[in-house]
Amino acid sequence: MDIITIQKMTRLYFRIIQRTIFLCLSTSGIMWGQTHLYNNTKIDSLTFVNTRKALNNLSTENFQKKVFSYKDKELPYRFLTPQNIDNKKKYPLVITFHNSSRIGNDNKNQLEHLARIWLRNDIYSQYNCFVMAPQFGERSSNYTENNEGTLFSKPSEKVLALPELIKKITTEYPEIDKNRIYLIGYSMGASTAQDLLNIAPETFAAIVSIAAVPNFSNLNKIRNKKIWLIHGGEDNENPYAGSEVLYKKLTGNKNLLFTTYTYLNHNNIMIPFLLNDEIPKWLFEKRK
Repeated sequence: MDIITIQKMTRLYFRIIQRTIFLCLSTSGIMWGQTHLYNNTKIDSLTFVNTRKALNNLSTENFQKKVFSYKDKELPYRFLTPQNIDNKKKYPLVITFHNSSRIGNDNKNQLEHLARIWLRNDIYSQYNCFVMAPQFGERSSNYTENNEGTLFSKPSEKVLALPELIKKITTEYPEIDKNRIYLIGYSMGASTAQDLLNIAPETFAAIVSIAAVPNFSNLNKIRNKKIWLIHGGEDNENPYAGSEVLYKKLTGNKNLLFTTYTYLNHNNIMIPFLLNDEIPKWLFEKRK
């Protein structure tokens, strides 16, 4: 084979590689400053049961019971403090929101799996932070269809109490780092987290939203926020299409990550995150 043929084949090879890279970047969304990843994980029934069982077996005693009074109404919440607080250090505040099956006033049932991950020994010791888990006696978010046929979320009145509660907590605990206040939720809770991000975007450093009905009310203010959208491609309860629409409306946000679990549905979408540190690790890298 002569040198000219080798050179031609080399140029062709690199053109193929460049084309492949371009297609990969385009698929992930990096070309537009944001990332869309696809994951083909499948969850069998045994993994589902054992994962939930591991979280349910954790003691919740370290979550203090508290109640916040606001405009003649009360909002129960649970509050977890870091291990061995050092008043010379600053710690993040994580706010978790429950799904609709945890509605109530017992100040207990809101400690669903996204709240309980912070009680795991490995997480509690490695990711020192404050965790707040409010409980709503009625739906914290309600859904309406817009003119485009997409469901969108609107917050209940009690959600409006959260900015005041955050002010109270950060005053009581000056160890809280106001540059690292995070929102996290699943289903209705993820919608509520998005609602709050749109209400007070300047307050929060990042959000993890799992299987939400989206909020489009303040897109210009959240356009550069650090957002991780997670949704199951087979979710028929809170339609997957809603997260797709939000992702497109936030085109250009280099801080936006959208992870699609192609084969997961509304009920099992949280399972991949409950026994590892993916969520805490992602959050703790984020600051305002």
